[in-house]
Amino acid sequence: MRIVVLTGAGVSAESGVPTFRDAGGLWDGHDPMTVATPEAFDRDPTLVQRFYDERRAALARVQPNAAHQALARLEAELGGDDLYLVTQNIDDLHERGGSRRVHHMHGRLRAAWCTACDARHDWETTLVDRPPCPACGSPQLRPDVVWFGEVPYDMEAIEEALWACDLFVSIGTSGVVYPAAAFVHYAIGNGRQTLELNLDESDTTSDFHQSRRGPATELVPAWVDEVLR
Repeated sequence: MRIVVLTGAGVSAESGVPTFRDAGGLWDGHDPMTVATPEAFDRDPTLVQRFYDERRAALARVQPNAAHQALARLEAELGGDDLYLVTQNIDDLHERGGSRRVHHMHGRLRAAWCTACDARHDWETTLVDRPPCPACGSPQLRPDVVWFGEVPYDMEAIEEALWACDLFVSIGTSGVVYPAAAFVHYAIGNGRQTLELNLDESDTTSDFHQSRRGPATELVPAWVDEVLR
């Protein structure tokens, strides 16, 4: 069986990573247009860099949870060719949970992109002080994350995976952000089975063949047990 799994903020929320839209989330007190657009970066790069520097530093205080670990177990049992794990999350909890092939459609918080030479680098420290690019020396590094108005990464490969899969599973997503919110429509349009695992009803719940409610740390391990039984 070939499975495409999409994960969203609900998977990492139980590790202590704030979601974006809920009360107390990352956008609570921040207009996303001031920290998550290319225009915001051009207007006030210091504000934007500090916002993401704080998010990057916060990753050291959280750990992967049972949902991350269950997906890593699924990958180990099925093999990388039969599990395509794509995430909207910019944290590295899937990798630290044991997953080896993770497709970050919205980029990675622990990575920097040089807009001068187009090089991308793993990055653990701050960017607010405009450090030089390790490749070209230019002080033109920005977070390697996809902002509003930018095209998500690997869309062609993701669409090919949705075409080739037998089952599409959405975990911990709001069903609000496109194009990820349309993945269920791609899958159903191609005759694939679909399953949603989510704490609450999402904007696309009614589009799935099946939907289960509960914490990701409970639902995901139980579902993985079913698949591997």
